[in-house]
Amino acid sequence: MPVPDRSRTGLRIRGSGLSAVLALLLALFAAPAPASAASLTQVTGFGTNPGNLQMYSYVPDGLPAGAPLVVALHGCTQSAPDYHSHSGWAKYADLYRFAVVYPHTSSANNANSCFNWFQPSDYGRGQGEALSVKQMVDHAIGRYGSDRDRVFVTGLSAGGAMTSALLAAYPDVFAGGSIASGIPVGCATSMTNAFTCMYNATSRTPRQWGDAVRQASGGWTGPWPRVAVWHGTSDTTVVPANATQSRDQWTDVWGLSRTPTSTASLPGNTTQAVYSDAQGVPAVTTFTVSGMGHGTAVDPGSGTQQCGTAGAYYLDTICSSYYTALFWGLDGSGGGPVDPGTLPAPAGLATGAVTDSSVALRWNAVSGAASYEVYRGGSRVGTATGTSYTDTGLTPGTAYTYSVAAVDSSGTAGARSAAVTATTTGGGGGFEPRCYTASNYAHVQAGRARQSGGYAYALGSGQNMGLYNTFYSHTLEETSAGYFVISDSGCPS
Repeated sequence: MPVPDRSRTGLRIRGSGLSAVLALLLALFAAPAPASAASLTQVTGFGTNPGNLQMYSYVPDGLPAGAPLVVALHGCTQSAPDYHSHSGWAKYADLYRFAVVYPHTSSANNANSCFNWFQPSDYGRGQGEALSVKQMVDHAIGRYGSDRDRVFVTGLSAGGAMTSALLAAYPDVFAGGSIASGIPVGCATSMTNAFTCMYNATSRTPRQWGDAVRQASGGWTGPWPRVAVWHGTSDTTVVPANATQSRDQWTDVWGLSRTPTSTASLPGNTTQAVYSDAQGVPAVTTFTVSGMGHGTAVDPGSGTQQCGTAGAYYLDTICSSYYTALFWGLDGSGGGPVDPGTLPAPAGLATGAVTDSSVALRWNAVSGAASYEVYRGGSRVGTATGTSYTDTGLTPGTAYTYSVAAVDSSGTAGARSAAVTATTTGGGGGFEPRCYTASNYAHVQAGRARQSGGYAYALGSGQNMGLYNTFYSHTLEETSAGYFVISDSGCPS
């Protein structure tokens, strides 16, 4: 391993007599130059780069040699800078002291800037994009003095699927991984069957899934990476069956039962299931976020357990980066199950005034609560310091379900209350037809269409719009509330 350059540390005074004295006085009394703040930096010359990727890195100021290294891969249509600014990994790099490498792909490799997780020449050991990422790791270890035994990888969607591939191809490189809305390795070997994996459960046994890892590893016999799996139950882009298959894959590799050794409820309507090894250390952990769609789970805020910025594919539910960092032991704990908050569920949740666009809520105070989180349909919509909250911007004549959780002084949410339902007033008449032009994927995400079997269908009319992806686009006319028809030849509205 190359030795970090420390030639600039400490003060060296050469010469003798007056010149040496003057140099010493200048060193003692001159004001120190301000330290530069850490920032995301593009790194070049990291290897032969057969996958044609770019490398970005974030290294906290004063990071000592021997610190861990996290590799974070963005999803389709995203970028390394975008993932850095939204995912929350920079916060914990500063807090827990580790470096982050962000591989970046572009439309030059894939029309949607996806990592090519379905292409054997890109995901296999010693090939393509997988080898480019391995070269980034080697370069970071040499340049930043990172601990070779504490290298971890995470990613979203296509980045999550590539995370699966990297863990299988390089179990000798990565000590752990976190697959967010991803796909088990070995599911797809072409773009055609990639869509099958995304939209449907694939019929394979846990042993077959495990064999895919063992075959990809180049004969590795262990130790195996410790793997976290994150998925939303309402993900229609990568169906939740993929999370179950990833669990089956890695519990089989570890030789573990598919019955969890423990479960817990976490903030953001998240269920944690832990599968521990013979020493009682979690080897595989799943984080299932009820009601969440396709994206990285974030929880904007200043609390230790909060992170990230909400946006497209960054969903305000729970800070996945925080709980992943704890699972890997980056906080110094050594890794283990994450305990939820201890505060009880608020009692007495009830609705107050209801209008066509708002619902007022109230509940009983919880001793020790610093604040409260309010959830609508399983997703957090706001916080309150008191025992009341008014949810606004709602649709007339629509039913909404709410629950509340108390948050302690450390920012950890406790158990969630029993749910209540309220229906906004109005909703009759006055509908004005309108038109929307977008990709099939965007129509489904916006609630104008649904997907089934890899195809998109207009809501209401049920018209087949073609494959559910970003390559196919249509104009949909909403002729009545929630009823859409294809109007590509011209939209009367």
